[in-house]
Amino acid sequence: MNKLRIDPFTLLLLGAIVLASFLPVTGNAADWLAAAGSVAVALLFFFHGAALSREQIVAGATHWRLHILITSLTFVFFPLAVLPINGLSGLIPQWMPADLGLGFLYLGVLPSAVSSSIAYTAMARGNVPAAICSAAASNVFGMMLTPFLLLLVVSTSGTGIFPLARH
Repeated sequence: MNKLRIDPFTLLLLGAIVLASFLPVTGNAADWLAAAGSVAVALLFFFHGAALSREQIVAGATHWRLHILITSLTFVFFPLAVLPINGLSGLIPQWMPADLGLGFLYLGVLPSAVSSSIAYTAMARGNVPAAICSAAASNVFGMMLTPFLLLLVVSTSGTGIFPLARH
């Protein structure tokens, strides 16, 4: 049973999701919390990056097979994986409203969250320099690829590449 122990960070993350579901933050507090989140991500990058030597950063940046795998998963596999889920909104609208299906499409084409990419890699004692480089690259490429991917999977005119993704 000791092997089934859940990490405290995961429990805190789940607790935050449940709390936010019942007590969402609004108004000025929401603006403050958004700013605090941006500062937290910047500090995460700084503290993990500041602890790395130049050699570790270069080694992480040149781990090209890992970066190709992560980029492929983020920008090919996940967008394709959400298409069948979104298709349920057309087949079973009472189970999956169209707006929820569209939300899954948006989620599927977004790059990974930088903070969780680095935090989970560090907790697993993985290659943190490579995770930092890959997360940063994924988000930079994501700024360019996300609109293009949405154009491919979402159609508002009734014509599109993927007929299951019409909205």
